Amino acid sequence: MAGSTYKIIELVGTSDTSWEEAAKTAVETAGETLKDLRIAEVTKLDMIITNGKVTAYRARVDVSFKYQK
Repeated sequence: MAGSTYKIIELVGTSDTSWEEAAKTAVETAGETLKDLRIAEVTKLDMIITNGKVTAYRARVDVSFKYQK
């Protein structure tokens, strides 16, 4: 049985409504061009503040996909 190799990349997704939506945006956008996405891990959450108000949510996500030769 042969093993597999996976590549891990870091993405940042944004949303006006939530961190969950920001993470989902990152993964789904990557999924449009990357094949065999496997695991996504949220590594950092932050917000953009403008004039004292939260205006956007950001999620940093590590995504793995199967390495193709």
